Amino acid sequence: MLRIRGSAGGTALTGTLYEPDEEPPTFRGAPDDDAPYVWVCDAFYQVESGGQLQRLDGEEIRIAFESPMPRGFADRERAIEAAKAHIRTQFARLGVAETDVAVAVEVADDATA
Repeated sequence: MLRIRGSAGGTALTGTLYEPDEEPPTFRGAPDDDAPYVWVCDAFYQVESGGQLQRLDGEEIRIAFESPMPRGFADRERAIEAAKAHIRTQFARLGVAETDVAVAVEVADDATA
């Protein structure tokens, strides 16, 4: 299991990439094609009212969350690249430039899995 974490503006977003020997969570929308690699991460966007208050670059903004959209992949490299792109896209939805998002790939230890 890999944790893929993006950070920018004093906040972060982390998703999980499940590998072939791991069982991804099951819920509505989860891929059912037995993909060996499954990426699961929140998606969100900025709203004027409602949502959840978040601090980004010292400013308070409101964000609304969408249901996680798990995606299945045939190979690890493609899955990691798609995960990185997903994280950068979420920050872009808040007005953060892609070049300002630092992305790290970490092996999840058993304590955090």
